[in-house]
Amino acid sequence: MSILKKILIALLVLIVLAAAILWWLTRPVEAQYTLDETSGTDPILAEPDPQLIPTVGINTPIGWPEGQVPGAAEGLVVNRFAEGLEHPRVLYTLPNGDVLVTLTNTPEREIAGGWLTNFVAGLLFSQAGADVPSPNQLLLLRDGDGDGTAEEQHILREEDLDSPSGIAWYDGNLYIANHDSVLRFDYALGENAVTGEAEKLADLPPAGNHWMRNIILNEDGTRLYVAVGSASNIAESGIEIEEGRAAIHEINLETGSTRLFGAGLRNPNGMDWNPWTGELWTAVNERDMLGSDLVPDYMSNVPIGVHYGWPWVYFNDVVDERVEPPMPRFLTEYTRTPQYALGAHAAPLGMVFTAPGSKLQARFGNGAFIARHGSWNRYPAAGYDVVFVAFDERGNPEGLPQTVLESFLAGEGETYGRPTWVAWDGTGALLVSDDTANIIWRVTDPNAAGAEAIERNTGDRLPPRRELRGDPSRAFEEGAVDPAEIMPAMGN
Repeated sequence: MSILKKILIALLVLIVLAAAILWWLTRPVEAQYTLDETSGTDPILAEPDPQLIPTVGINTPIGWPEGQVPGAAEGLVVNRFAEGLEHPRVLYTLPNGDVLVTLTNTPEREIAGGWLTNFVAGLLFSQAGADVPSPNQLLLLRDGDGDGTAEEQHILREEDLDSPSGIAWYDGNLYIANHDSVLRFDYALGENAVTGEAEKLADLPPAGNHWMRNIILNEDGTRLYVAVGSASNIAESGIEIEEGRAAIHEINLETGSTRLFGAGLRNPNGMDWNPWTGELWTAVNERDMLGSDLVPDYMSNVPIGVHYGWPWVYFNDVVDERVEPPMPRFLTEYTRTPQYALGAHAAPLGMVFTAPGSKLQARFGNGAFIARHGSWNRYPAAGYDVVFVAFDERGNPEGLPQTVLESFLAGEGETYGRPTWVAWDGTGALLVSDDTANIIWRVTDPNAAGAEAIERNTGDRLPPRRELRGDPSRAFEEGAVDPAEIMPAMGN
């Protein structure tokens, strides 16, 4: 046998061997736990499985067949509120019942992690239907005749919009969050265009791995809260580029001042006010590439100054050994544990609480409704649905997620669409945006009466202690404080 032939045979053997190794390395690592087991108030936290080559489970959108709607929980009716849109994402219902939606997609950006990561990410985005150019439009949908379908569509604004997402309105002021700024416009209810000049309220860290910027106003319209996701998975390109990211910011609209409200939130999205407590809550996408069972995404409250651990730890004190930037001292001493897990890699985006007049009560009661956009780093796929989480009378989540809209998956490797955002319309129906099928779904229970307003929990403040006796560090030990001193009624 000639030397040349031997070399060719050796090369062929090496190529076959390399292909076999690559095939083996790219096999998805199947989840060991169900999605429910990584959900709820006490989720299973699996052993981490750091992956250089991640488990990939991209489902290609194929659109909904004519006349077909998502499967729904018993007693619910689903119809197409609007269709033929161009990548609809965030929904917002105005006080007069008009519905606003941002038609939007990813801005020009680089993904943290280098050229190979960007190349692979581009392939994944293309397969998932997320590589279309951003339409950069704010659309108004109007159901004037009340039949559950929007017969009017008006492009309110295109100018000044750059991958817009979050929407808020109060007293003639319309707020829009681009990926890199927050803008304010004059807008009167009922108008079919926003024509005035944009006022920039704040610059935001642009693009990054997570580019959506949701916003929400407080009750009296004096403060605006802005959710900004991280630029990376786990700060793999350095902690410096994460400044101002993985956080929720507060803008004081009266003074123009800003402050960091909550941090350590890898990718916060949907936000709403807990009607029992008045606290801000958000839905958060946690980190990837630790296996199909880690890390559970979650929703939780955001008290001022809270830190949820990203990138160094998750679920209070579980250290992510992959993170290179040094961990701040005493981080786990003040890191908060998420209140409720929504399943590993389910990708929760939009979230709303039961609101006065909402009409899904006959089936679900009071709680939170969440659109789970669907996984890419889990096998089998998770999410691609809308779920409900019940809350108790004290405003705490309980039980496991209940199905509102069933999985949008169409079969192995395909999905009809991807539920993205949720909002109540003016009639009490739940609207759900589907950003790859270009549809907004309307979900209602014809037999449900409108929900009553949830009563805010209140109580008397404890009187302050006027002095510390003995060793202050013992004040929290059992028996160190006489209950009658701070709660006199208990001593009677």
